[in-house]
Amino acid sequence: MLNALQNAFAALDLDRRNLVVVSGIGCSSDLPHFLNVYGIHTLHGRALPVAQGIKMANKELTVVVTGGDGDGYGIGAGHFLHAMRRNLDLTYIVMDNRIYGLTTGQASPTSYKGHKTKSTPAGNPECALNPLALAVAGGATFVGRGFSGEPIHLAETMKRAIAHKGFSLVDVLSPCVTWNKSFSYDYYRPLIVKLDQDRHDPSDRDAALRQALREDKLPIGVLYEIDEPTFAEEEPSLQGGPLVRSRIGLTDEEWAALMDEFS
Repeated sequence: MLNALQNAFAALDLDRRNLVVVSGIGCSSDLPHFLNVYGIHTLHGRALPVAQGIKMANKELTVVVTGGDGDGYGIGAGHFLHAMRRNLDLTYIVMDNRIYGLTTGQASPTSYKGHKTKSTPAGNPECALNPLALAVAGGATFVGRGFSGEPIHLAETMKRAIAHKGFSLVDVLSPCVTWNKSFSYDYYRPLIVKLDQDRHDPSDRDAALRQALREDKLPIGVLYEIDEPTFAEEEPSLQGGPLVRSRIGLTDEEWAALMDEFS
């Protein structure tokens, strides 16, 4: 997963001084610590609000958010929904292992119904959340899925997501080899099918939903991609240069007086 993201960055030839990686909490959310770019390790489920704030303050930055299924689809689910419909130009990469790994193996939002975990020893009574179908229906303008066992294909999907103008989601099937023995690499390999080999049209929303809802196979690649105006293109206050370089409307004397008042 880390290697795929590094390769995607390298393929896009991104300037590390204009690249920010934001994460929430969880095993997966340690990822910014292993990259030589700007990074922020935020609170549980709060990576997307921080990332959106960064992008609105400086729209020239490339902003990538990384986290896990418990972080993003559980406590962060509300932020996920509103980030999609807002269509800010950022990329959300979710390492989906269908378990809370950091807390040693409780059912997560993407754990299947009936899955036995520490928190559901008699079987998970809740239906699993389908992040891909939710994203297609919720307003994301790019929806993709990768598999950590296919790193070259995953890097290509990440590259397309980062290059996409608008909110992009890449859900990555990432087995937790310690706390989730049910959804292993051997479990996924016979179920994986690459979409780009099936002549899939990613601009067709109905086709994307059908792929997202498939139960016989797990399609990887770009399910959905459309071109829509971003938040920065439609919000009047963001039409000029980056906000971080804008004057806030105070004279030097007024600014000095304000600073004195709070110092």
